[in-house]
Amino acid sequence: MQANIRKTSVIVEETRQDIGKPVVPPTRKAAALAVIENPFANRYEDDLTLLMDIGAELGEMLGKMCVDALGIKPEEAQSFGKAAIVGENGEWEHAAAILHPKLGAPLRKEVEKGAALVPSVKKLGGPGTPIDVPLGHKDAAYVRSHFDGMEVRLADAPRANEILVAISVTDSGRPFPRVGGLTTDEMVGEDGLR
Repeated sequence: MQANIRKTSVIVEETRQDIGKPVVPPTRKAAALAVIENPFANRYEDDLTLLMDIGAELGEMLGKMCVDALGIKPEEAQSFGKAAIVGENGEWEHAAAILHPKLGAPLRKEVEKGAALVPSVKKLGGPGTPIDVPLGHKDAAYVRSHFDGMEVRLADAPRANEILVAISVTDSGRPFPRVGGLTTDEMVGEDGLR
């Protein structure tokens, strides 16, 4: 592995009740986080291939951690999202290099298919900075019941020369969705949109 990982964390959120109503079955979201050394901290670098390759490693590793934490088969995953926080000695483009060119394909393999674009967000910040990992249905972006997010943070990360990378996977959409739009029963899941 090319990533120099200081720590990982997995968070599972299960909603059993909402607005006083039982949620049956409970909706579940998992987030897997890795805190890595930023190999380009404190310097400008034209070639960010190393961070792109690290993104591919983390897409596979963190995606699998989420699926395992939910205790589901890859094909049972419904939503996904990705996020990164770069410590103060890094730059926005470091997060983009990890999240965009190569992370998606290995993540899609871990959740089986994943025809839709993986929603993402980038942020600069220090230890304890929270980030909302955006979520969308993995195969059909127009499924509104799966427009969601999961807030994550680690008290000691990212440090100045680090990057916190997070992936979130769900086994369901929001509890009690009622805003219309395409449903999971109606979706085709081939073009990533419908």
